[in-house]
Amino acid sequence: MKVSFLPLAEQELDEAFLWYEEQVVGLGNGFLDEFNQSIKRIVAFPALYEQIDNNLRRCLMNRFPYGIIYGIDGEQTIIVALAHLKRRPNYWSNRNIE
Repeated sequence: MKVSFLPLAEQELDEAFLWYEEQVVGLGNGFLDEFNQSIKRIVAFPALYEQIDNNLRRCLMNRFPYGIIYGIDGEQTIIVALAHLKRRPNYWSNRNIE
């Protein structure tokens, strides 16, 4: 299954990586490792995670307070947002995967 990102979701990933890397050198890489493990679980079991909207699900990351908001479009997983769980709930809700 192919994985793609909405541009804003990709920006959120970059910003989170940079923030963690500024806190402790190497922590940004730990964040990316955990993100990649979460993506592998999503691809392997796309329907496993909580459905939070008609076409969207949320996978909670381990070790970091983020949820990966994604949708499935045929054979493609689309990352809609990398949402910090303690900030602005549902700010991403107007993003569209279609």
